[in-house]
Amino acid sequence: MAQASDRDPIRLGMVGGGHGSFIGAIHRYAARLDGEYQLVAGALSSSPDKARESAAELGITEDRSYASFAEMAAHEAAREDGIEAVAIVTPNHMHFAPAKAFLEAGIHVICDKPLTSALEDAIELERVAKQSDRLFILTHNYTGYAMVRQARELIARGGLGNIRLVHVEYLQDWMTEPIESSGQKQAAWRTDPARSGQGGAIGDIGTHAYNLARFVSGIELTSVSADLEAFVPGRILDDNAHVLLRFKNGAKGILWVSQIAPGNENALTLRVFGSAGGLEWRQSEPDALRHTSYGSPMQIITRGSAAASPAAARVTRLPAGHPEGYLEAFGNVYREAALAIRARRGSTQTPGDLLYPTVSDGVDGVRFIGACVRSSSNNGAWTSVG
Repeated sequence: MAQASDRDPIRLGMVGGGHGSFIGAIHRYAARLDGEYQLVAGALSSSPDKARESAAELGITEDRSYASFAEMAAHEAAREDGIEAVAIVTPNHMHFAPAKAFLEAGIHVICDKPLTSALEDAIELERVAKQSDRLFILTHNYTGYAMVRQARELIARGGLGNIRLVHVEYLQDWMTEPIESSGQKQAAWRTDPARSGQGGAIGDIGTHAYNLARFVSGIELTSVSADLEAFVPGRILDDNAHVLLRFKNGAKGILWVSQIAPGNENALTLRVFGSAGGLEWRQSEPDALRHTSYGSPMQIITRGSAAASPAAARVTRLPAGHPEGYLEAFGNVYREAALAIRARRGSTQTPGDLLYPTVSDGVDGVRFIGACVRSSSNNGAWTSVG
């Protein structure tokens, strides 16, 4: 594969994400946001016709529209101008095989979450990633918000004292009725254990909530007591989960995720409390971080303001008062990945403050899902996540 100039866009491929894909489009928006990537190849659908049509819509030439990820990995690795990175945006059960194939072909991987639908596959993928020495970026996009970075930095420098309580909730309402039975594609695969894995809401949005809590608090989870329920008649996988959390430092927590909570479109909220203060961040108001030092009035820190920390400033694009949101946060993960990939070209050094979820974070998330399922199956018994 030819060595690219540092100024050249990163050559990107995509597996999945063809016409009609929500998450595929989001990944493409994020990759384009800073002009760091150029989408040049894809195995965009298991349907050959849909793959060709999708490739044509996206400006991918016919000779780089592939019928399978295996064909794509082999051909792109052999090309002088082959892809440097691949985005994998398939349903959960189809992450493992393409990720493994591209890593073994010497191509960096950017993968949607959760890492895999089975723990043994996640562990194997971590082994392959380390052996290949290729980058593996997991797109837990909520870690890309500037005020989430500020919250993490605040806790890391002791601004809340000893962490005692972590409360995270992620509420949606779009699956309140059995829409999977009507052929709704996004609901159909999320409620199918063969495609989604053993977790429903806990795997789909619960992994995001858990990752956000871990990312910001910086403390390790040891065990869970979970109550997972499928409230919609006929649904196999959970659509609501209440989980009690115990952390290594002695902190306790609560995680609540639901996809059947009417009035909540995408309500993600994190609260962390320590011996010296507390903080709260809501995705519905992403540019604001509420911080209270015990005994003092609450302070609202806004992105781009004088109170914003260096960690927040380095992932801020727009001046204060110009809202940034979901796409920008997703784009920040892609931008951090681009800086790391460019450094691997050999022309620059890897910046020391790069921050993005890795394959190991993915393994952690799959362990969390499994522990919650086992606990719920055992009437909420405390269950180790190890």
